[in-house]
Amino acid sequence: MAQSTEADWVSRFADDVIAESERRAPGKTVVVASGLSPSGPIHLGNLREVMTPHLVADEIRRRGYQVRHLISWDDYDRYRKVPAGVPGIDDSWAEHIGKPLTSVPAPAGSAHPNWAEHFKAQMIEALAELGVEYDGISQTAQYTAGAYREQVLHAMRHRGDIDAILAQYRTKKAPGKTSQKPVDAAELEAEEGSGAAAEDDGSAAGAGGIGYVPYKPYCADCGKDLTTVTAYDDETTELTYTCACGHGETVLLSEFNRGKLVWKVDWPMRWAYEGVIFEPSGVDHSSPGSSFQVGGQIVGPIFGGEQPIGPMYAFVGISGMAKMSSSRGGVPTPADALRIMEPQILRWLYARRRPNQSFKIAFDQEIQRLYDEWDALQRKVDEGSVLPADAAAYSRAAGTAAGELPRTPRPLPYRTLASVADVTAGAEAQTLRILSELDPSRPLASLDEARPRLDRAENWISTYVPAEQRTVVRSEPDTERLAGLGDAERGALKLLLDGLDAHWSLDGLTSLVYAVPKVQAGLEADAKPTPELKAAQRAFFAVLYELLVGRDTGPRLPTLLLAVGQERVRVLLGGAA
Repeated sequence: MAQSTEADWVSRFADDVIAESERRAPGKTVVVASGLSPSGPIHLGNLREVMTPHLVADEIRRRGYQVRHLISWDDYDRYRKVPAGVPGIDDSWAEHIGKPLTSVPAPAGSAHPNWAEHFKAQMIEALAELGVEYDGISQTAQYTAGAYREQVLHAMRHRGDIDAILAQYRTKKAPGKTSQKPVDAAELEAEEGSGAAAEDDGSAAGAGGIGYVPYKPYCADCGKDLTTVTAYDDETTELTYTCACGHGETVLLSEFNRGKLVWKVDWPMRWAYEGVIFEPSGVDHSSPGSSFQVGGQIVGPIFGGEQPIGPMYAFVGISGMAKMSSSRGGVPTPADALRIMEPQILRWLYARRRPNQSFKIAFDQEIQRLYDEWDALQRKVDEGSVLPADAAAYSRAAGTAAGELPRTPRPLPYRTLASVADVTAGAEAQTLRILSELDPSRPLASLDEARPRLDRAENWISTYVPAEQRTVVRSEPDTERLAGLGDAERGALKLLLDGLDAHWSLDGLTSLVYAVPKVQAGLEADAKPTPELKAAQRAFFAVLYELLVGRDTGPRLPTLLLAVGQERVRVLLGGAA
């Protein structure tokens, strides 16, 4: 399938990946990869680990190449700590620290068999909604089935060589987590992303150990990795370990499947095993001396493979939240974002920024501006006036090589839908009445025409707008405030009420509310506003808000008037007995 050659970041990486794949394995399937550790909620920062290769893979697929996007579920990683803010767990989960994530019980009430499956399920559902095509690989399944047996034995035979490579980096200062200029909101770090960045490299042999060992057995008795290898025979593969729990045993590593390579050896092993051409990594994996850099020194000499093209991706910010990582709980996940925005919008956020650019995802009022930007972009696309790079980002957000994602048939403005949801509290009959009156020439026949965008706006209002900011329309007129109105205020209200019948639509009411102060000043309704007129408009709007909702601000007035309904507006503004 032909694709524009405009050099947006996705196209540039696709060019590089195709060229590299043809150099390494001409005519073979192009392999890109992501890694996710289900150690807790997989958050929107971790999603960049998936969306970056997904977008590149999808571009390659659009060009007619065979491509495989692997997602390695690092579910055989050790359980390192009990995350905060996860419902259904308590301090008793600390007893499982050191076990594989697939051996830790799921949070209470979960429908899933273990910790890893519980958090994987949430991500799998979100990826399906986002249109991400991938092959999922469970590292628990791979290791326990002996898939990597030859690689494990090879690493053990070359443990001295691996140790020598790692030794070059052990004296280097550990990379700082805050070396990047932070986003002005929360940063979702990738420290729980592609593999276990904090895992040791195998050098901590423990008392009685045989020195450096790139492999960690899980204890047969307690199930944890608090083990020390005390003997190993390269010829027979006989391995002896002891555990902090007191257990010890001797096994044949050529038959033993209950353990794994340490992270800094495991990752490059998999690059070679899967033939990965492209895999991004977070800041924590990309700093000098960290996993990606060290892996590049191990993959060739030890495993005979090559390091992937691996761009570093930057943090993702969330408006108004403290800096956190997925192991601390309480972080917004892709599922959380998809409850308040359509998949196209979430895809667009990742597609329009280069991987090394930080960006924010808004769960606050900014989401309305984001939707305004998206709708403006869609209009430009429809008109043919869009810039090439913006057109590419739009195309990647709106669909994949497999086709367009489902979209809202009548994409009414998100801020309008949110205002209506705010006033109606989700009452469907009232919502349909209001939305039908937005444009009387094209009334909605059903709310389904406005879905799923309407559902997202309702979820945002009910979940993320504080109760004190919600709009409550007065049940009775504010007689005291009405009695205290000045002559000019009364005149303005009369002009508004007299014009309601003729202007009862979103556009009509917009024109009317802005025109009233102009007409009062003896000007034409379409006169250009002056600073004095703007001040008069603000004062007029404040009076309307006070009489309708009891405060001096609220949803956009045209939407609010439609939501309240003409009859009730007349009563509350003193135009009826």
